[in-house]
Amino acid sequence: MPTERSVPAQRALRLAFGTALCTAASYALALPLAFISPVLAVLLLASLPRPLPLKGALVLALAAALTTSIGLLLVPLLRYYPVSGVLLIGTGLFVVFRFGLRGGNPLIVTFLMIGMTMISAAGFAEFDLAMAVIGALVKGLLLAVAVVGISHALFPERPDSPVPPKPPAMPADEVPRVALRATLIVLPTFLLALSDPASYLPIILKAVSLGQQSSTTHTHHAGRELLGSTLLAGVLAVLLWCGLSLFVHLWMFFLWMLLFGLWLARKLYRLSATRFSPGFWLNTLVTMIILLGQSVQDSAAGKDVYTAFAVRMGLFILVTLYSALMMHLLEAHKPQRQGVT
Repeated sequence: MPTERSVPAQRALRLAFGTALCTAASYALALPLAFISPVLAVLLLASLPRPLPLKGALVLALAAALTTSIGLLLVPLLRYYPVSGVLLIGTGLFVVFRFGLRGGNPLIVTFLMIGMTMISAAGFAEFDLAMAVIGALVKGLLLAVAVVGISHALFPERPDSPVPPKPPAMPADEVPRVALRATLIVLPTFLLALSDPASYLPIILKAVSLGQQSSTTHTHHAGRELLGSTLLAGVLAVLLWCGLSLFVHLWMFFLWMLLFGLWLARKLYRLSATRFSPGFWLNTLVTMIILLGQSVQDSAAGKDVYTAFAVRMGLFILVTLYSALMMHLLEAHKPQRQGVT
């Protein structure tokens, strides 16, 4: 009997295993902001059908350090000229989103947005905090690249596997409007984070994810997808936490992440029927990792995990509702195209 797996099944196994392994490794190594590494691993595994060579990995780590360090240059403006600083960051976000919509590298786009939001917000509170976040990002990226290599070695891509099709190009006249919409989704969350950057860094990461998802989601069902993926991620995070509470061990953390990752990966790669887009399932996985990672850190710090989770989930839902509202309002004022009949 043939035992060779199909290409989608192989990719689903690779994504689930890599996510679980990176999650377990990041907490075993006690990396700062340990949830960042599995989030980056998910993005790499979902976007790259082949592993990065060593040179490419080093170049990517250097690019991450340089692009995120842009946020350090914005800190003096935010401190001494806050209005100008916020306007400059808003303009920068618009330019970066427009670059991504015109075919720019999605990883570079993500790093640039993290630099202009997470790093500048952290530096606004304390310069050492910003440096710590950059260090955590680079360390997490290196671990994610290593895990991606291991995952590809264990679940290699077939030589004859088709290259994933590129998403259709957005009409040139639509790019500025969609980039503005994504900017207006991220910017208010960034302003909120300036009040307490250390507590709101995960919220910024969620807003960045929503901004990117809003750029690729069809607006007809966009609000439902944004809110649905956030709520589903919260439910899955609670279920995984309850399962982990039965027997608290690092390997059980790995196995639970593997189980939940397999279910989501099957949906992502259309191995089981679903009416939602791949972006819905990818955003669900990323949000679940962020929520779960913060709960693990709260538990290690001796905080009330359930209260902190409820507050964080409430903020995630508010940010998502705002994103859906912004998409609806801008879509309602979208100029109608005049087609040729």
